[in-house]
Amino acid sequence: MKTKKNNLKRLFLVTFLTISAIISAQKAEKPDNIYDLGATINEMTLTIGGVLVVATNDGLVGIKPPENTPLFIFNNFGQLKPEETEFIPNSPYIVVSQGVNSKFAGIAKTKRAVIDYMTGAIIFNSENDNWNQIYTCNVILPQNKLIVSGIQKEGDKFEKITPKVAVYDLSSRKLDFSFFLSTPGKVGISKDYSITGTPLLLKDFIIVPTAQGLIAKSHTGKDLWDNNIKRINWMVADATETEIYGFETTSNGKNTRIHKIGKNGEELWNDDRKVKGKVSNFEITPQGIAVVSDKDDGGDTSVFATKNESEIAFLDAATGEDVWEKAPKTKGWVQHFYIQDDGILFGIQQGGINKISFEGKPLFKKPLKTGENILTMAETPQGLIYITSEDANIVDLKTGDQVWKKPLKYKNSAAVASTFESSKNRFLIAANQTVFAIDANSGDVTELAATKFDEKEVANTLEIKNDNLFLSSSQNMMLLNSKGDEIYHKYFKSPGKSGFVKVLSGVVAVASTALAMAHAAKAGANRSAFGNSNNLDSYNDYGKENKRAADMFASIGDASFALMSQRFKATAATENAQFILTKLDAGIGLVKVDKESGKVAKEILLKDKKPEYQVDDFGGILYYKANKSTLYAYDLNK
Repeated sequence: MKTKKNNLKRLFLVTFLTISAIISAQKAEKPDNIYDLGATINEMTLTIGGVLVVATNDGLVGIKPPENTPLFIFNNFGQLKPEETEFIPNSPYIVVSQGVNSKFAGIAKTKRAVIDYMTGAIIFNSENDNWNQIYTCNVILPQNKLIVSGIQKEGDKFEKITPKVAVYDLSSRKLDFSFFLSTPGKVGISKDYSITGTPLLLKDFIIVPTAQGLIAKSHTGKDLWDNNIKRINWMVADATETEIYGFETTSNGKNTRIHKIGKNGEELWNDDRKVKGKVSNFEITPQGIAVVSDKDDGGDTSVFATKNESEIAFLDAATGEDVWEKAPKTKGWVQHFYIQDDGILFGIQQGGINKISFEGKPLFKKPLKTGENILTMAETPQGLIYITSEDANIVDLKTGDQVWKKPLKYKNSAAVASTFESSKNRFLIAANQTVFAIDANSGDVTELAATKFDEKEVANTLEIKNDNLFLSSSQNMMLLNSKGDEIYHKYFKSPGKSGFVKVLSGVVAVASTALAMAHAAKAGANRSAFGNSNNLDSYNDYGKENKRAADMFASIGDASFALMSQRFKATAATENAQFILTKLDAGIGLVKVDKESGKVAKEILLKDKKPEYQVDDFGGILYYKANKSTLYAYDLNK
């Protein structure tokens, strides 16, 4: 009898679970695409081109809906570690490496490949071209070239053991030219010709930095010149390509030596110029050379330790000597750095803005005090607008005088959103649950509305929607009329801090790259990603930024870059809707909410307490890891 009761309980339990599963399945929206990858999914990266690149136990897979099959499958090297996959910013390229960081590197075989994730083509594979060792691999933009160095198993017995450099065209996928770094079979003491930095590719020749010095070759591989300037890390040429600047990190890694070289390899300065710290920004101007370097104490807490701050120097281009008798004090990191017609404007992360003439004279009456973390510096018809985590104002770019009667001040806000409403000629700033309106002519400030968001969130988005003001955060959406009256406030409960796992490896935000600047300068990286980051932009909007991206990609003149340009020319999926992960009645899911009405237009139930997902906000696609080897893709535009 007891056995029958237990069996009956099991039957009821199975029936209940089955019914629950059916109800859940009815509520769960059917995916538009299902990708069974046949291997364990380890990581998902959403690229700037809109292709999802998935790292599995077998290699890499590229996915691009509405195609039902993968755009590419790269299993040539097997499973890859995260550090073996490099996404080249603002480009369609992935550089894959294997064996490079091994303790046997230089002895055992090393492999490199370059994948065009927009087309799925493998542009370069070291194994196909008989490279036994790949020492360096650099994608050069906007020239759209690949420069590799290493040992290639081609030619006679001496050539097979002599270091070589090859330049490939990434558009045609063909070899442009190659050359040896030393003469194959040359008798004598062996020298170290290892490449110490990124080669500089110019219109008529290439310069390769090595442990023995700089080596220049023509675009056919013909010898041009060499010199003894050793261990250069990176180089920049002026517009004429007749003057080249080389940067060498000192042996202790704390300082930088700057060398100036002529087009024929001669040193143009009597001596190199040593600057404290590592160079983070460098600009060639008609008046001289502007240099920002960052000093780091390296963890030393003694009273004699180097201060953690930036230094700004201005050098005579002819001699390398200091033009300024006294460098301006920074007392922090240079976060913004702009070259203007009359001098250099800079902003400090710890707070403060100043402007110095090219002769070293202060142009502002006194350094401007600001709050910490300068989020925005941009030109407006009234002057320079700055917005920090604590305050905002417009100042005269000639004198540094305040345009607004007094700065707009607010408590240190976790996020600050701003925009300009041209129809009413006013700036709008959302900070600490308040929307401020600032008249562009008078500078008068009014508190337009209070925006109390649930879960103690603050608005990180502020947009103009048909003369209304749209604000949002992770879990909140609000629409106000132009007077600040609430039209709606929608709150979607978060799944909880441990309730979901959003894959963080996505390249969603566009970062500054070689397309925007000649080197890895960090100053200005929080501003426009497109164009020269050392030029102060006008206060712009989302649409202008997308156009700048589209124009930049289109200028490369390659099919894959053209596809990326088209993506930014299209209307973003988030133009009229917001995607929010939240708790639904049946579990955790993603909702699509209309910005105009606040109504939920779509619900997608993710049958997982801790879903792993990626949302392409621009393309309007949700990628969801359904199980260890399967991905679902949902079209959020429908």
